[in-house]
Amino acid sequence: MKKLKALFLKLVNRETITYVVFGALTTLVNLLVFKLFDVIFAGRLYLLTNTIAWITAVSFAFLTNKWFVFESKAWTWRVLRKEIPGFFGARIASYFIEQGGLWFFVEILHFDEKVFNFLIVKLSGKIVAKLIIGVLVIVVNYLFSKFVIFRKKKQRAAETEENEKNQKSV
Repeated sequence: MKKLKALFLKLVNRETITYVVFGALTTLVNLLVFKLFDVIFAGRLYLLTNTIAWITAVSFAFLTNKWFVFESKAWTWRVLRKEIPGFFGARIASYFIEQGGLWFFVEILHFDEKVFNFLIVKLSGKIVAKLIIGVLVIVVNYLFSKFVIFRKKKQRAAETEENEKNQKSV
């Protein structure tokens, strides 16, 4: 029982809760931008629409993950030039998951021809496809962020502070 409680506390903490909250908000940004451009392009350019939504959502995710989830406080160019390409680079995998998944749902499963009733809301097949794909993307993105991009944040901040002191003394 103690091991189960310890595992639960390790998995459910401030970081994972804020990641889920901001992951959900990022997904909402993605869906809203996708829906907006899907209407603008009359449903014809869904992969371009998805690219625009992805860029917007990943930009939002970078800021919220940096500030709130992983509490990376350093905003120097030295830190940002590592974090930004790392964050967007890691998200490239999610981009291809989204693009490939959306293509599969639309072209193979014909979700663009379907409407799903969810409680009192009718959702287009493309939106349902993006929601399904979004769950997988959130998990993949968390793992990349946690173990690659914002790892050892205290060590990185200390290194940045040390480098700034060294530059001032020169």
